[in-house]
Amino acid sequence: MEMIAHNPGIYAASPDYIHALEVRHPSRLLFVSGTMGLDRQGMAAADLEGQLELIWSNLRAILTSADMTVDNVVRLTSYLSDGVFMEANQNARLRALNGRAVPTTAIIVETLRDDWLVEIEIIAAG
Repeated sequence: MEMIAHNPGIYAASPDYIHALEVRHPSRLLFVSGTMGLDRQGMAAADLEGQLELIWSNLRAILTSADMTVDNVVRLTSYLSDGVFMEANQNARLRALNGRAVPTTAIIVETLRDDWLVEIEIIAAG
C-alpha cells in the first residue's frame, strides 16, 4: 500500500494538515464509528485530557483487533462539544499519530450527553 499526500496549493496547509491523502492498492479498509472517551464501564473521563487519552486508547484497541495500528489511519473526523477544545484535540491527534498528517476535519456539535466532550471517528487502510 502506498500513501501520497496532496496539497495542491488551493490555500496554505499547516505542517500537521494535508488537503488529501491518496491511498494506492489497499487490501483492506476499516471504518470506525465515532469513539468516545469512555472506560470499560461506559463512564466518561472527568475532563477533556482524560477523554482524549481514553479515545486514543480505545481507537488503538479497535485498530489492533483488525491487525492495524495508528499508522493505518488515513482519515479522521473529530466532533467537539466546544471550540475551545480544538488545540487540545489537535495536540492529542499529533501525539497519537506520531506527528503524521492525515486528512482531518473538526466539527463543533451538541453531543448526546453533556459529559461527552469529544468523539473521534477514523478510517484506516491496510
